[in-house]
Amino acid sequence: MNSQRAKEIVASPTMVNVTCDGVPIYIQHVDEKNETARIYPLDEPEQEKEVALSQLHEH
Repeated sequence: MNSQRAKEIVASPTMVNVTCDGVPIYIQHVDEKNETARIYPLDEPEQEKEVALSQLHEH
């Protein structure tokens, strides 16, 4: 996923179906400079982590 689309998803008022390694996730923040995103699994909000944008897939 490119950084622009990830930022659009973060700003969207509607929930967008995005996965990381097959797990549905929520994007908290996008770091354009490093091409990363702060995410967490929808069913485990305490499991925050930073991943490469290339690991995110919109469905």
